[in-house]
Amino acid sequence: MSMSIYILSLHVMSKILGISAFYHDSAAAIIVDGEIMAAAQEERFTREKHCADFPAKAISWCLEFTEIDFRDLDAVVFYDKPFLKFERLLETSFQRVPIGFVSFLNAIPVWLNKKLFMKSVIRKELRKLGMPKDVKPKLLFTEHHLSHAASAFYPSSFEESAILTIDGVGEWATATIGYGKGKRIEILKEMHFPHSVGLLYSAFTYFLGFRVNSGEYKLMGLAPYGDGNSEQTAEFKEKILERLLHIYEDGSIWLNQHYFSYTTCMRMIPDGKWESLFGFPRRKEEDPIERHHCNLALVIQEITEMIVLRMAREARRLTGSDNLCLAGGVALNCVANGKLEREGTFRDIWIQPAAGDAGGSIGAALAAHHMYFDKERNLQAQPDGMHSTYLGPGFSNEAINEMNVSYGADCEELVDDEMIKRVAEYLAEGAVVGWFQGRMEFGPRALGNRSILASPSSTIMQVVLNSKIKKRENFRPFAPVVMEEDASEYFNGIDRSPYMLKVFSVVDKFRKELPKDYSEKGMKDKLETPRSEFQAITHVDHSARVQTVNREQNPKLYTLLSEVKKITGTGMLVNTSFNVRGEPIVCTPEDAFRCFMQTGMDYLLIHNYIYNKRNQGDVQLENPDSFPED
Repeated sequence: MSMSIYILSLHVMSKILGISAFYHDSAAAIIVDGEIMAAAQEERFTREKHCADFPAKAISWCLEFTEIDFRDLDAVVFYDKPFLKFERLLETSFQRVPIGFVSFLNAIPVWLNKKLFMKSVIRKELRKLGMPKDVKPKLLFTEHHLSHAASAFYPSSFEESAILTIDGVGEWATATIGYGKGKRIEILKEMHFPHSVGLLYSAFTYFLGFRVNSGEYKLMGLAPYGDGNSEQTAEFKEKILERLLHIYEDGSIWLNQHYFSYTTCMRMIPDGKWESLFGFPRRKEEDPIERHHCNLALVIQEITEMIVLRMAREARRLTGSDNLCLAGGVALNCVANGKLEREGTFRDIWIQPAAGDAGGSIGAALAAHHMYFDKERNLQAQPDGMHSTYLGPGFSNEAINEMNVSYGADCEELVDDEMIKRVAEYLAEGAVVGWFQGRMEFGPRALGNRSILASPSSTIMQVVLNSKIKKRENFRPFAPVVMEEDASEYFNGIDRSPYMLKVFSVVDKFRKELPKDYSEKGMKDKLETPRSEFQAITHVDHSARVQTVNREQNPKLYTLLSEVKKITGTGMLVNTSFNVRGEPIVCTPEDAFRCFMQTGMDYLLIHNYIYNKRNQGDVQLENPDSFPED
């Protein structure tokens, strides 16, 4: 008598918690069997912009949302390796004795109390969140730039790809070129500290009066106000390339440390040396922005673009791939990204929308899943694995009603079709609408779930939004969101741009003729000059940082754009993040209502509840006029 024996092989799903923390933009993410299930930044819960704390609230939310217990976790992964960072601190400090030794003495208490013993710190923090003492999930550490590379390659739709990561600094690496194929990533080339594109850009951010690690996008927005034809601009460029840095053919750079001080103290640069070099002092935040500030911003933006293009060409040469994945803070420079795409070095480019340190939490978890646990990738038919970045908290109608009762808020509940039509009419009439739907975005961009929406055709909307809504500098541009199938009608060279990570130029037929002396005009005159039929989203160089939307990506926003198109003939709106200067993007209904009441927004939509500013009566808010400084 024979017996057949059947062995049932059960597929066990891996559950991994990824963490980034203790520098800036702390975040947490949960990966289940290689799929990103939840991801959130700590700042969205603490309301402290760029929060660097251990992401306790983000971790708690991720676990609660996914219904995963600490006992279920296969691993907890931190996004860099503290011992390698400490090695860099030691070596750099002692190379720059005696000045560097002072920096080391200032830094050592933080390392001894927290960063050097990261395993015990992480376990201690997780126990505060309820992890039992007998539960000890595997604790892993990835290198910083591997986390960036993994965050870019694994969620992409590419079976194989070149990978370029560029930021300030991780452990030693400041930029890497890698190659991903299947489940493996190989780092092929690195550039090391102190030579760094991210730190170079941050040094100019500091010198021009913006805050490091938060003001770099302001510098990028300021650059188009510069005059590329002026003698001063040419002189600035010559001084930088002769005195500050050398750019090699492969895109690597050498920075003259005589002009930088970030290796020896907490300041980016020696202010006096830069003042002598460029002929003007460092701008303070409250100082006016003058023409020389704009010209210098233009020069460093163009130099950064040159470096990125050379690095990308080297990545193509080393890998032979037609595809490129990008991550790291410099990958958020959408002007450079647009030029890289137009150059055509690669057939297809995919950029991690949370390209900075927050995205490292996703990359660390994915790297562990595919490279440590040796799990195959599951390439989906969808555009990518980021779920349109709608990975954060969402809220029930019950939670919204609790908020209404708490604040005594007056609102009207509408069915979907009526709500969309009503809001479309308001927008067509020139109203500004706070738009709060579904799960919030992960990363720095609001992509249609926590957005402020307005008409792109208004000639005064940029000023209104900057001064009365966002409470920020008037020179800063606004981005459009447009129906995907209509995008090429308005913008040159565009196909899809779902994450607002590339800049495109407005097509000629919508541009207005500029005066002959336009390039020589000052900031205020350029800002007030009519540039296009869509003045609110057209920057002074006729560019726009575009988000495209299709029905699958965001059905409600797409339907709203369709309704706006029926009324105005254009399926496009201004889309800016739902926050004010110095605050993170709103997370909860309470955050949204407070922001609505404290600004000049006309209407607020939370799910199907619509709030009219004129109907709010005697609603009382805590500290109604106080906003933190940016």
